[in-house]
Amino acid sequence: MRAIVIDKPGDTSVLKMVDRPIPRSDASHSVMRIHAFGVHRYEVLTRAGGSPAVKFPRVIGVEAVGEVTEPATNSQLKVGQKVMTMMGGFGREVDGSYQEFALVADENLYPVDYDGDWVTLAQYPENFYTAIGALKSLSLTAGQTLLVRGGTSAVGLAAIKLAKAFGLKVIATTRRKAMLPELVKNGADDAVLDTDNSLVTDQSFDGIIDMVGTVTLANSVTHLNQGGTVCLIGLLAGEWIVENFNPFILAGKSLTVFDTTDVQQELVNEMFKLIKENNLQIPIAKVFKLADIQAAHKYVMESRELGQVIVDND
Repeated sequence: MRAIVIDKPGDTSVLKMVDRPIPRSDASHSVMRIHAFGVHRYEVLTRAGGSPAVKFPRVIGVEAVGEVTEPATNSQLKVGQKVMTMMGGFGREVDGSYQEFALVADENLYPVDYDGDWVTLAQYPENFYTAIGALKSLSLTAGQTLLVRGGTSAVGLAAIKLAKAFGLKVIATTRRKAMLPELVKNGADDAVLDTDNSLVTDQSFDGIIDMVGTVTLANSVTHLNQGGTVCLIGLLAGEWIVENFNPFILAGKSLTVFDTTDVQQELVNEMFKLIKENNLQIPIAKVFKLADIQAAHKYVMESRELGQVIVDND
């Protein structure tokens, strides 16, 4: 099988295609045929050496969609069953999606009920699961207002789509004025500029999903209605630490964080039910083949197009 192996961190030239044996299942790991996967900016960071916990050589890639080809000895999964995988050390502690087959722990394989093609399916795992988890952490009800801060990101676009399915009024942000109408086109009720980490509006909201990160957190709290919650789910600005944060601005408000470390099958099922019932999709910016993974990494960092970059493995 073909696999993209990184022997040491560096620029795109370290993404080397090699031929490897197809893995075999064991008592707790099944073999997954990877048909497609999304490519993310944080994978580029890992490739460049920005994830110290990742040891090389490594096949990176944190999510994939495909089918079971050889179930684990003690598996509930069946040959040909459609599954997705994400996180759980995938592409970090163990080899990930940048290959044709992967050995995946059964606890990290999630059956999906979806009838579309593989490339379309590949937009959903990380983007929509992160978005639905963040939305549910806010405990909003239909008719309330949601701000999606970082609305042009793939997760932001997914959050807009899911929030509308929940009956929320959605306002999304962008740092580029030209993207304001694009956010409305992609489902937001309104869009506002985010300039120098401050919102260009006096509005306040019942809930906020903040993907920009620690640099906008204090400003997000000031735009939150009493009783509301900010959910931090991203660090698009690249800063991990909140500088000079006054916790008393949270009086009567809440702050939470959601990530995809602990994936729940029940939430996966709910997510795909909403996707099917509402025909939810985000734009797919560009599709590459596995052999073009170097170009895919360059595109992810340089393109200003909306949507998810996908690798078609077929």
